[in-house]
Amino acid sequence: MRNHLFVFTLVLIVPIAARADCGLADLGTGAVTGVHDDATLVLADGRELRLAAIEPAPRTTPLLRSLVENRTLQLRSAGEPATDRYGRLVAFATTEAGSVQEALLGEGAARVSARVGPINCAQSLLNIEADARRARRGLWNDPNFAPLPAEAGPRIQAELGRFVLVEGGVVSVRQSGGRIYVNFGRDWTRDFSIVVPRRLQSGFRAAGRDLQGLAGRRIRVRGWLEQRAGPIIEATAPEQIELLE
Repeated sequence: MRNHLFVFTLVLIVPIAARADCGLADLGTGAVTGVHDDATLVLADGRELRLAAIEPAPRTTPLLRSLVENRTLQLRSAGEPATDRYGRLVAFATTEAGSVQEALLGEGAARVSARVGPINCAQSLLNIEADARRARRGLWNDPNFAPLPAEAGPRIQAELGRFVLVEGGVVSVRQSGGRIYVNFGRDWTRDFSIVVPRRLQSGFRAAGRDLQGLAGRRIRVRGWLEQRAGPIIEATAPEQIELLE
C-alpha cells in the first residue's frame, strides 16, 4: 500500500471567469463546516459534498481544509442525478477566490478524474494538470505517479485496481461484439488495451476522439486499471483519452 507524504504550498486560485465553465445546473451555495477526507466536505445543512472531476493525491486534506473550511461555496452539479450512490452531492465548487478543483490540480494535489463532463471543461482542467506535471508540483514530483508505459511489465501489473495514467503507441483498433478495443500490443491476453462500449463511439467522435483513427497514434488514457484477459482501462468518456502527437 502506498504511503506517500506530499508537501503542498497554497497557490493563488485562478478566478473561475478565466477558465472554461464547468458544471451543469446551479445548486446554490453551501457553507463548509468540515473536511471529511481528501475530496469530501461536510456542509452546514448536513450534506456531504464530493468534489467532482478530480482524484485527490494522498494526504491532501490539510490543503483542502485551508481552501474551504468555514467558507461558503458556490456549487454546480457535475451530472444527473446530482448525488452519487452514497448519497453525497457531487459538484464543482468555487469560493470567492475561484475554483477549488483548479486550485488542487494546480498544486499537484489531484489528478483529473476519468469523467468530467463537457470537453471544454475537461480540456481546461487537463491543461492545469499538465502545467503542474511539467513543474513537478505535488504528486508529480513522485515517480510512482508518473504516467505508466503501456508496454506489459511488472509495473503495470502492480497498479491493478488503482486510478492511473497510461501512455503509449496504439498498435490496432478492433471491434468485437458491443465493444471497441484500442490495443497497445498484439497479445490480448497480456498487453494493455482500452475498452470502449460501441454505443458510445459517436460521442467520442464528436469530441474529437475518433477511435478508429487512433491506430499509429501516441495517446494517454486515464482511469481505473483492471485485469480481464489482459490489463485494461474502460473508457466511457472522451476526456479519458488525450492525443499526444
